[in-house]
Amino acid sequence: MKKGFSLPLWVAGAAKSALKKLLGSPFENYELIKIPNQKKEIKIEIHSVGLLKDDSHALGITFARSGLDLDITQNLEIWTIASLEKISFNSPVQTIPINIIAGSGVGIKEDTSEICISNFAKEVLYENLLDSIPEGFNLKLEIIFPKGEFLAERTSNKSFGIVDGLSIIGTSAQTYSSASPDQLEEAKTNLAKLIQNDFKGEVVFVIGENGLNLAKTCNLNLPIIKIGNWIGPLLVDAAIKKVKTVILFGYHGKLIKLAGGIFHTHNHLADARIEILVFLAVQEKAPPEIIVELSQLNNLEDALQLLERFNKSLADKIFKNLSNTLEKRSFAYVNRYIKTDMEIASVIFDRKRKIRWAGVYGNKYISYFQGN
Repeated sequence: MKKGFSLPLWVAGAAKSALKKLLGSPFENYELIKIPNQKKEIKIEIHSVGLLKDDSHALGITFARSGLDLDITQNLEIWTIASLEKISFNSPVQTIPINIIAGSGVGIKEDTSEICISNFAKEVLYENLLDSIPEGFNLKLEIIFPKGEFLAERTSNKSFGIVDGLSIIGTSAQTYSSASPDQLEEAKTNLAKLIQNDFKGEVVFVIGENGLNLAKTCNLNLPIIKIGNWIGPLLVDAAIKKVKTVILFGYHGKLIKLAGGIFHTHNHLADARIEILVFLAVQEKAPPEIIVELSQLNNLEDALQLLERFNKSLADKIFKNLSNTLEKRSFAYVNRYIKTDMEIASVIFDRKRKIRWAGVYGNKYISYFQGN
């Protein structure tokens, strides 16, 4: 499996180089980045660094090397602009030591305008920058992805309420291909560890980083595992391990593939989302003219909006049918390999991260996610 380093490490490398330049250190073509809670450093290549604005700011530039051919951030150009702000000790408001700002091409949360950055990314920045900030100053760090807004159009960021660019996500130092068999083995290992610790038989499978972030805001009293695209084989593994219930929690644009019998969900292997939705709409006796319009759309969110403009009740029926169908198809898939009565439940959210639908089994759990 190809491995590289996640986006937070490259951002931290450029930021560390910029801060050192601001403080008068000579340029080096690499930075050693410490990993939080680990006794190791990773060598990150730096492209260039320079002073700006009468030497009051410094710009560090690098290019991300995720090592993954299908990763949108592979070779992403990263700029970080560092400047120091003197702390006003007369101010009653406590300031944060590092003010991380979303510059051009960096994603922000649509509802709050906050930078979209994972906790791990923040920890990496603090771990590598905090000790270098001079006493009496805070660090202002602006992050820029020159091609971020363009590249974001090729992602589902907007589906999760992230606009204007790419988010800075990642939960570990290394990157792993979600299409690689090793990614499945890692998920299996995580599941094996989980069921050793006072396990009650129920587990939530969340698909991707955005799903994980949303699940964590739901204050669930259930164990959560982030999974990649190997959904089918991991469901089989859960059945082998005698899990009683798997709750599939995810965005409609991903989970709909299971309703069509696609159990490895990476887009480069299979993408029949509109075709599956058309089939579900036919089952619900949607008018022929709506079926035709649906078939001409490019993504599921546009299809949902079209259906809701036409008839919200019909749209709801179709997406509930989706929820039920993916539960049935998932159960049938698992039973092709092992006879089991493991319950598979589905809870689905939309582009605004609103939890909307659940299948027959998912209905028992949807209130957990809605906080009721």
